[in-house]
Order: sequence, then C-alpha cells, then structure tokens
Amino acid sequence: MRFLKGHGTENDFVLLPDHDGMLDLTADLVRRLCDRRAGIGADGVLRVVRTAACGEADHPGAEWFMDYRNADGSVAEMCGNGVRVYARHLVDTGLAPAGQLLLATRGGVKDVTVTDDAVTVDMGPAAVGDPVTVDGVAGTFVDMGNPHVVLPVPSVAALGVLSPDRTDLNVEYIEVVGPHHLRMRVHERGVGETRSCGTGACAAVVATALRTGEPRGAAYDVDVPGGRLQVTWRADGNVLLTGPAVVVYEGEWL
Repeated sequence: MRFLKGHGTENDFVLLPDHDGMLDLTADLVRRLCDRRAGIGADGVLRVVRTAACGEADHPGAEWFMDYRNADGSVAEMCGNGVRVYARHLVDTGLAPAGQLLLATRGGVKDVTVTDDAVTVDMGPAAVGDPVTVDGVAGTFVDMGNPHVVLPVPSVAALGVLSPDRTDLNVEYIEVVGPHHLRMRVHERGVGETRSCGTGACAAVVATALRTGEPRGAAYDVDVPGGRLQVTWRADGNVLLTGPAVVVYEGEWL
C-alpha cells in the first residue's frame, strides 16, 4: 500500500492515496500506521479519495474529500493542518491546480488557496458555546467543525505534561505574548499533545478576541511548538488559517 508522509507546523500525517475509494481503512490499520515505534508514526491519517467515491454526504463543487482519522483510529470531522497538507499533496501531484480549490470534509466544504510558500484555508464561521470546565477552570468553547475549549494561562512553558480531564474535547492552553500574538499548546482529542493544531489556533484567536473585546479583522500570529500559524477572524465571521504544509517522503506499507 502506497503512502506519503507530510506535516503542517510539525502536526504530521500519513496520506493514503485511495482515489476510487477501494481501501478498507479500519481503526486498527490507522492505529498501526500512526504508531511511532512499530509503524510509520503520525498524529493522524488523511485518506485521499474523490468525493464521488467517499461514501459520505454529497459535497457539490468539491472533487476531493478529506477522510481524516485520529491516531487512535477514531473518525474526525475536521483538521486545519490536515487540510493544508492534503491540498499541498493534490497540487504537488497535479491532481489539482495551484491557486484556489474546494475540498470536502466532514466539517463542510473548505475554500483553500495554495501558493508556493503557504496554504490558506477559509475555515468557515466559528460557533461559540457555553463555557466548559476543564480541570476546574472555565474555558471558552469554540466549534471550528470540531470541538475546542480554550484556556488562558500565564505561561504555556510552565504547564508540564498536558493531561486534561476532558479527553472528549480538544483543549488549547494559550499565553498572550503581545498584541495579536499568542503562544499555544494543545491536547488533541484522540491523539494527545501535538506539535500544532490548526483548528485549535483558530479557536484560540476567536476566544482571545472575545475575551479582550478586539474587533474582528486583525491578523494574529499563533506560535506552536512546531512553528507559526496566522489566523484572522474576519468581519463576516469566517476564520482564515494560513501556514506551511509540506510532503516529505513516500513509501510502501508492507
């Protein structure tokens, strides 16, 4: 079975080309692929499949569907870094032209722009819910196609090992470095702590803007252990995510 390996700010993925939807992608296979000692190693799996063959709901206008699975084998709605890596793969292999394209996900169809240096995704609107308590602290709930709780902290470096008592949610710990500049660590549902989380960065910016009263439209830098992402919560309510995405090697799973 052919695979590729890619990452966006070191949030890494195994990509499985399955254009016609013939692969039986079981939870056990996902876990074995993502195992960092006995497998390839990754935070998740991206199955590259045509929308017409994906077996999911119809997504008009989007030729390709991102079938994303967490490292524990669970099915996930959305992954901001994964969308960027998926789009980079399509462009690099000639399956889609550079520039603007539509990608279908379980979190809806995403408008993606691919350039030489970065990939930008219109993540759609953020949905803010009632506060959610994690480890005794009330955090801001933000749905970016997948559920997040954002917790402000004085220093992310001082946190030690992340082990929140809510493993059914993605939990972001954010430190305000300066105006429109955040530092973030994240514990992802079904994975654990990762080097980056694109939807988490979006949720962090939305939560911060709400807490500080910052008007929409400002571009934020979000520093994660794996690099830097740029996030803008636009006046129309949609959130833009920009960052690097690379495919680093390919191989054969025996």
